[in-house]
Amino acid sequence: MKKDLRHGYTTGACAAAAARGAALMLRDQATVDEVDIVLPRGETVRFRLHGQAFDRDAASCFVVKDAGDDPDVTNGAEIHATVRLNAGLSANSSPPPPMGGDNEKGEIIIEGGPGVGRVTKPGLAVAVGEWAINPVPRRMITEAVREVFRSPFPVPHVLISVPNGGELVKRTLNARLGIVGGLSILGTTGIVKPVSAQAWTDTIGAAVDVALACGCSTLVLSTGRTSELAAQHFLALPEEAYIMMGDHVGHALRACSRKGVKEVVLAGQFAKLLKIACGHEQTHVSSSQLDLRTLSEWLSASPRTAGLAPRASNSNTARELFEAAGGDPELVALVCDRAARTATEWTPGCGVKVFLAGYGGEVVYFG
Repeated sequence: MKKDLRHGYTTGACAAAAARGAALMLRDQATVDEVDIVLPRGETVRFRLHGQAFDRDAASCFVVKDAGDDPDVTNGAEIHATVRLNAGLSANSSPPPPMGGDNEKGEIIIEGGPGVGRVTKPGLAVAVGEWAINPVPRRMITEAVREVFRSPFPVPHVLISVPNGGELVKRTLNARLGIVGGLSILGTTGIVKPVSAQAWTDTIGAAVDVALACGCSTLVLSTGRTSELAAQHFLALPEEAYIMMGDHVGHALRACSRKGVKEVVLAGQFAKLLKIACGHEQTHVSSSQLDLRTLSEWLSASPRTAGLAPRASNSNTARELFEAAGGDPELVALVCDRAARTATEWTPGCGVKVFLAGYGGEVVYFG
């Protein structure tokens, strides 16, 4: 019997819960073990707090992120929040007179600390130079703290940090997006769906936005690191132009079309490009034998390639066929042309080229 997968919570939800817990401890000068917060879709969720500490000026705690059954690199990370009141006032101080300047409306100040990155490239939801705390998590943190400190209390200052964020970020694509120094605090619903592709597809969309904001008109969509490295060595394009789409070909191509990209280069190895040629929008699908039968039919249709048809039918994998055929130019041209045609159907108004990298990282085809 198939086990139901358990959902988890985003870094943004964890940050909001930690901020609420710290705010409550600062106001009440008492330890808080659990807090409830309301997620963007209206669900109320309870979080366990750890590392509680407080005095008259500040309070802090953290939430251990639980990503459920999703293979999230931030699972188990400590999302810390420290809350203090503006101008160094304690929770029991008399309210100050109305403040002028940037905080005339009493807006909560939210900043990043160790392990939280800063944005260095345009095109993201957060401006260049700002802490990488996205708009929805900012709103969640603001609402969680504002429920505790309502006007006319002094303006709360919230510091979000992730102690090992500097190490965890090395296992993400943040640097490619221009987020440096740590993780980004993310989440649109507060919930992480198990084994979902949302984190990856969200990153693809953000990467396209960054590339366009940096002036790139041609983007290279790679199915893997080997093909991306080969394309980087061959094509003279800015760093932002290279986007790791993984298996999410259909999503990446449609995102490029929707956002107005002028030209895309599909970079992949033979097996992945064959899957695209066969119309698979997700290239992780297990259909090797079906793809090879389809390829055999294509090969049989032309006298120039008919001799390869039996070999395609008898191969166990596309890679086996490619290597056994010695990278035959007619075979390569057929698959790359069909991959380009299929991709063009998914990207109306966007030019498509194909870059085929060999299994040793060499350039086999570009056109």
